[in-house]
Amino acid sequence: MILKNKIKAIAFDADDTLWENQPFFDEVEDRFCLLLSEYGEDGYIREQLFKTEMKNMEELGYGGMAFTLSMIETALEVSENRVPAGKISEIYALGRSLLRIPAVPLEGVAETLEKLSRCGAFVLILVTKGSMLDQQRKLERSGLKRFFNHVEIVSDKDENTYLRILDLLGFKPSELLMVGNSFKSDIAPVLQIGGYGAYIPFRTTWQHEKAEEYVHPRLVRLERFSELGELV
Repeated sequence: MILKNKIKAIAFDADDTLWENQPFFDEVEDRFCLLLSEYGEDGYIREQLFKTEMKNMEELGYGGMAFTLSMIETALEVSENRVPAGKISEIYALGRSLLRIPAVPLEGVAETLEKLSRCGAFVLILVTKGSMLDQQRKLERSGLKRFFNHVEIVSDKDENTYLRILDLLGFKPSELLMVGNSFKSDIAPVLQIGGYGAYIPFRTTWQHEKAEEYVHPRLVRLERFSELGELV
């Protein structure tokens, strides 16, 4: 599938598409479960944490600080408010470490974005969800901001989100290619509104982002980010 003459805009997810993100959360969760091991087995602590995250999603959204608050709430619940203040302090420190994710571009990302930016054939858009300040800082640290014509940091990614962005920028859904690692958030909504998807799976996926994948005529699955250059 060659899209050069079909699309006018390429949108990119950020976390685990442009730079690593989930592995840092996984490491913090591992350490969190170890800290609370006296209050339950590993699987139980993880299950309770995920339930808390889902319960808090509407009010807290995504990102490091939302995860931190959910960890603290989970610690209080599973310990029946008996968890020592020292452990709460450790959990808080773990959460704050997520605000310092290095955001080093994944292999082939910087080179591919530079080529796409230099050719000038497409409007390049960043569409990422999470905390505004956190995502802005990661983008700055990554050194990739200069490649994007437009940046959108949103609370969630659904069909209406993409339609709003397209309307703002003056593009039709059929003129958009979305590139990302989450089939649920990056690919499916864009296919549903009539756009194209380039799915680049990452080695680990947050439980909330897992979804059943399917074949679609406007979808291509890539093994490496650099393959995007051959697609467009």
